[in-house]
Amino acid sequence: MAGEKIIAVCGATGAQGGGVVRAILADKAGGFKARAITRKPDSDKAKALKAQGVEVATADLDDEKSLEKAFAGAYGAYCVTNFWEHFSGEKEFAQASNIAHAAKAAGIQHAIWSTFEDTRKWVPLSDNRMPTLQGKYKVAHFDAKAEADEVFKKLGVPATFLLTTFYWENLIYFGMGPKKGPDGKYAMTYSMGNAKLAGIAAEDIGKAAYAIFKRGKEFIGKTVGISGEQLTLDQMAAICTKVLGIPVAYNKVTAATFRSFGFPGADDIGNMFQIYDEFEKPFAGARSVEFTRSLVPGLTTFEKWLTANKSRIPLE
Repeated sequence: MAGEKIIAVCGATGAQGGGVVRAILADKAGGFKARAITRKPDSDKAKALKAQGVEVATADLDDEKSLEKAFAGAYGAYCVTNFWEHFSGEKEFAQASNIAHAAKAAGIQHAIWSTFEDTRKWVPLSDNRMPTLQGKYKVAHFDAKAEADEVFKKLGVPATFLLTTFYWENLIYFGMGPKKGPDGKYAMTYSMGNAKLAGIAAEDIGKAAYAIFKRGKEFIGKTVGISGEQLTLDQMAAICTKVLGIPVAYNKVTAATFRSFGFPGADDIGNMFQIYDEFEKPFAGARSVEFTRSLVPGLTTFEKWLTANKSRIPLE
């Protein structure tokens, strides 16, 4: 369609960015088209996007000039970083800063920056309730993104700050689904206490972001939070029991125990769950399900998501 506005999408082969691209593709008459940005244009995922008619641009988040070139001529940009590739808060901040500078230089008219709160406002570095990580963070993959918010603001990038949350795909890809214990019983091990977990389907993050782009300038300069449903882990385990057809319990552990598990990022995730638990009201409260549904009318519940994806849950 002539005159379509280009949305340049960082992480277009990943969960969030991929969802944005698919939301744009699904709206043939929406007046937008996607430009997928990836550092691996020859990957199977990038080739699949090309086959669907998506423009694919090569750029690296560590290379500001490559991002500026990839953003050139685009109306909007979906901006996201992936802490879990490198586990470094400083590197994540540097990559986000590169994105912000490139968006400014390219004249992007509407950037959506996928971000989080700075948890140090709730738990200062001097507070020993949880360990300080990498010398200056409590939850590195939250705090570094929050620091990058200020780069977008100081540069004057017209941006919407999108507070995302735990996505249910973590049950597939991040080992957070039910696991069989030595007793042969299945359990989900989290350090969430009895607090509600604000969760969302990654696909709905993409749909919500696209809806924000379609609303024009309405959300520029604003921080908005999204979630698909807010459930306790007991409720999630009950839904897993129902949908997966096996008894699943919630194995409640302390944050300290979770941090001790020792897998890459366990300390960061343990601190994250402690934030979810101890600061449920401000965290979940900033992510209204009703507001999200106003952006995504067919918002996916956890049960609906699990029913569609149960064959993908690795049951060990």
